[in-house]
Amino acid sequence: MSGSKCTRLSGALVKQVLESVDSVLFDCDGVIWRGDQAIPGAAEVINLLKKNGKKVFFVTNNSSKTRKMYADKMTTLGFNVTEDEVFGTAYCSAMYLKNVCKLEGKVYLIGSNAMKQELEAVGIQQTGVGPDHISGKQIDWANVPLDPEVKAVVVGFDEHFSYMKLNRALQYLTQQDCLFVGTNRDTRLPLEGGKAVPGTGCLLQAVETAAQRQAQTVGKPNHFMFDCVASQFGVDRERCLMVGDRLDTDIMLGSNCGLKTLLTLTGVSTVADAEAHQKSGCAEKQGMVPDYYVESIADLLPALQG
Repeated sequence: MSGSKCTRLSGALVKQVLESVDSVLFDCDGVIWRGDQAIPGAAEVINLLKKNGKKVFFVTNNSSKTRKMYADKMTTLGFNVTEDEVFGTAYCSAMYLKNVCKLEGKVYLIGSNAMKQELEAVGIQQTGVGPDHISGKQIDWANVPLDPEVKAVVVGFDEHFSYMKLNRALQYLTQQDCLFVGTNRDTRLPLEGGKAVPGTGCLLQAVETAAQRQAQTVGKPNHFMFDCVASQFGVDRERCLMVGDRLDTDIMLGSNCGLKTLLTLTGVSTVADAEAHQKSGCAEKQGMVPDYYVESIADLLPALQG
């Protein structure tokens, strides 16, 4: 993008930027909603973008919901959205294993029931969802029974993560031909009031440390998430805008894929964070500097209503 980066998007510039794009990718949590509450004005922005002929997609690193669950939530909150416009890491992991890896075999899944559903929807069987209680003597843990059909270990968000799951993943991953895929590397999930909970990245790092192997991640900022959208809908990257609240995932995804980028300040990252990256002189951190920022995506409303 020509000109200075990290520019406040306001006034006539809003219309100019919107006219320069055909497609808009939105992160979800912190951008269009917080928890179970829509960001004020967000539904109107999404619906008007679509009414004005823009393609709108939703890209989230959260692997705890299926595409349908996300679409249902958005519909309840007033968004005009269809299931095929939603790209979560549960779905993208399934597409990666099927279309890129051409997986023939089962998955050992450290993840949610939603991930199980997305895998099975593309014909991939899994084992591992739910609690895996420790059994037997300690000396037997390296010899836990393994399913010989398992050819990949996939790590997503799993509220039942345990020592036994970590151990079982390690035993599968000692087989060099076993694929290793993670949904994302987000280490913390910020909550209202400055609170936070551990993210999937914590679980993934534990498995990587035990297995002494690096996983291939499919979520933001990896370009595969954009590839998923582009391959299905023919998105032109030069006429696409990525809107997010995190510099290290959303804005970095946009930079990695050559998209225009817009930071909204209703979530995690701040303008001060972006400016610190800009001044750092570090090439990688430059990729986390957005082209534009807004207080909220509701700031786009006047240009869309005009």
